[in-house]
Amino acid sequence: MISRRQFLSAIGALAAVPVFVRSTQQQNDGRILARVRKPTKSIAPGEHALPLKRGRPTLLYVPPSYKTDVPAPIVVVLHGATGAGVNQLARYRAYAEQFGAVVLAPSSEGVTWDAIRGDFDADCLHIDAALDYVFDRCAIDATRVAIAGFSDGASYALSLGLINGQLFTHAVAFSPGFIIPGERARKPAIFIAHGTQDEILPIDRCGRPIARDLRAAGYAVDFREFNGGHQMLETMMPDAATFMRWKS
Repeated sequence: MISRRQFLSAIGALAAVPVFVRSTQQQNDGRILARVRKPTKSIAPGEHALPLKRGRPTLLYVPPSYKTDVPAPIVVVLHGATGAGVNQLARYRAYAEQFGAVVLAPSSEGVTWDAIRGDFDADCLHIDAALDYVFDRCAIDATRVAIAGFSDGASYALSLGLINGQLFTHAVAFSPGFIIPGERARKPAIFIAHGTQDEILPIDRCGRPIARDLRAAGYAVDFREFNGGHQMLETMMPDAATFMRWKS
């Protein structure tokens, strides 16, 4: 499997910025404390920028079909290096609208997510706060809480999903590089899609061994290979929606 240092080198080339690996004491273990609960406030359908202190906006999409008395599925979507939440929201919005799913699209504070280069820290805490905000305003189905991502966002999504199995029931990873070590809880279902011609994060060193190791650890893994490079293939989106139980 590709090492974290090799992954960081690849991401650095992709982002065209230098990469520095921090060796400071871990400030956060990746655990998210927010939990699905009965909302005490309300929010209208549509796209919202959450009023949370952050250098870049965190977006929430509530589909037109949302009803306060019918708990909806939710997915947290995480962008790749140099990306932003708005990019991932655009990928999921049509499917969320079609199937009535809530989408939370945060942005990393820096060029990538904190633990990709060091430890879980401000980005993880922000995702926790954003989920707490959403759970207090949206009726969410606790059996359909997913986290998804692309590239380093996929690595981060897989890692948070495994650590927070009490919260996340599904984790979706498009072209992940590695899994960040952490204490795992329960066993969320895993969906991985990886291109066979990926030159940034080669499938033989990333997607395939990640899927193999998770299966060996007892996780249910839906692993999809596709003919393509380092990309989030649009034709895989309906499969991901089905996997997250947005449709039967």
